[in-house]
Amino acid sequence: MIEPKIPDNEAERLHALRSLKILDTSHEERFDRVTRMAKRMFGVSISLVSLVDENRQWFKSSEGLDASETPRNISFCGHAINQDGLFIIPDTLKDKRFFDNPLVTEAPNIRFYAGYPLKLRQGLNIGTLCLIDPKPREMEAEDQQLLEDLGAMIEQEIKSIQMATLDELTLISNRRGFLTLVDHSLKVCRRNKTSMSFVLFDLNKFKLINDEHGHHEGDFVLTTFAKIMLESFRDSDVIGRLGGDEFVAMLTDSNDEKIDLVLARFASAIDKQNQSLNKPYKIEYSAGLVRFEHDSDLSIEQMIQQADEAMYEQKKGKAR
Repeated sequence: MIEPKIPDNEAERLHALRSLKILDTSHEERFDRVTRMAKRMFGVSISLVSLVDENRQWFKSSEGLDASETPRNISFCGHAINQDGLFIIPDTLKDKRFFDNPLVTEAPNIRFYAGYPLKLRQGLNIGTLCLIDPKPREMEAEDQQLLEDLGAMIEQEIKSIQMATLDELTLISNRRGFLTLVDHSLKVCRRNKTSMSFVLFDLNKFKLINDEHGHHEGDFVLTTFAKIMLESFRDSDVIGRLGGDEFVAMLTDSNDEKIDLVLARFASAIDKQNQSLNKPYKIEYSAGLVRFEHDSDLSIEQMIQQADEAMYEQKKGKAR
């Protein structure tokens, strides 16, 4: 058996998936309808909408299979998300990657697999619409097109969720998604009596980059900044783009030393990126940090506002 390769953009992929807030949610008719159609149209025993999390694949919709998840390291969908197009295994016993896979040698005894990678954008796949059968089979071109059409229907439903909670350009949480995630984290902090910190980032000279080098360069700066945030902050931290050139992070259960370490790691990553980019500009930012105790009676918006005021003071200092 060959385990699936981890995508190069795994941190970005996982953040986008988890920000959708659909993992471990109830089945929904809009997804179940498609898996029912797929199972009937193709005459297979199993049809799934599978979402590939860090260590598992979890089934948002399942027709013909009782399990709700399986380990990622033995999953077929873990391989499929590394593809741009359909991932088809006509006979698993003739494929060195799968012939001794537990899902082949034991229930559900997979002999045929076809998966359509569900993408949020090109190269960022979060799961699959897949077909499974205990008998080997081939897929004609017409059937492949039909699976792609059904997969596109699932993608459309996922993108309707994405538009509500994710920033379309950077694929980190937008303001609404950030506030939703922070509301949950805030309740955890209050229950566990742990402090929280908000950091508000504002890109310096961003308008100048847009004006002198074009909006495509401005978009590049925004996506690069978001990517470095994803790589620098902890999984337990919440990050988002508030709009324009403003980004925000909420850190939980962090003392001053831990916060300084995260911010230093982030600053170092930005410096390294500037050195490697060889651009006619540098990515620069100001940041405002404010820490709050668990029993603070301020609203989330008020906490963000205080971080914004702290950022503005730093920006004024740099301008002097």
